[in-house]
Amino acid sequence: MSSLPPRAGRHCHNPLNSLHATVYFSPDFTEELAGLGVEDRRAAYFAGRAAAMGAVGPGVVAATFYNFRHDLIARHLPAVWRTASPEAVLAARLRAVDSTLRRLLGEEAIASDEMAEAARLALRAAEGCTRHARPLYAAHADLPVPEEPHLAYWHATTLLREHRGDGHLTALLALELDPLEALVSHTATGKGMARKWVMATRGWEQSDWDAAAGRLRERGLLDGEGELTEAGVALRADLEDRTDRLDLAPYELLGAEGVARLTELAKGFLVAAALAGGFPADLVGKG
Repeated sequence: MSSLPPRAGRHCHNPLNSLHATVYFSPDFTEELAGLGVEDRRAAYFAGRAAAMGAVGPGVVAATFYNFRHDLIARHLPAVWRTASPEAVLAARLRAVDSTLRRLLGEEAIASDEMAEAARLALRAAEGCTRHARPLYAAHADLPVPEEPHLAYWHATTLLREHRGDGHLTALLALELDPLEALVSHTATGKGMARKWVMATRGWEQSDWDAAAGRLRERGLLDGEGELTEAGVALRADLEDRTDRLDLAPYELLGAEGVARLTELAKGFLVAAALAGGFPADLVGKG
């Protein structure tokens, strides 16, 4: 039995994950990677998120990122490493994190006691993460913790995000949702990435989307209008519950009081980032 309130880890993870993601929407990240000669935005994303694993090829990224089409990844990897080394990409990413958080949150928040507290709590939670069968988490866990609190906080959000994400892939496989079926069913909840963003960033064609939706309909998970059936809603709930169980350890280590406080702080930073334009307005939804 968990000592935490129901879904406390998930509720804490959500704002942590969202603030982590701001760097990949940031013009600062694009500029930093372009400064290394990586001018294609997709190549920059693949390099930026994969660099902790070293100069990996498209197969490793397809496996660990899960929902990108392999053909798209292969257009950019491993070629991108001939332009910029993983070490250079990681340094550029951290510079982008610094400038992005300063721009979105403001210097007062960056220097605040709350930021230092959030960093301590998030790093403490990350001590409960485990490396086995979690390649993206494990790669990032081998990176040094930055000294400045806002960078340490972002580093910790990365660890917690990738730890949950690696476990989520295990749950997707157990429930037999392939990469695009996972995206289509998530979009159908109204809480996932909008279809236009999936198509623009993940490399899939409309025919791929239609085929995935067809497979979900055959399983009774999606109706003719593209909405989740009762069975589809239940499967998505089961997916998140399985992910919660696989991701429980860091939040159990932090304890109920620490999780509640970290959630409070994370939500505050996230709201500030969102109000400052940290995310595209049409990112989430069914369109």
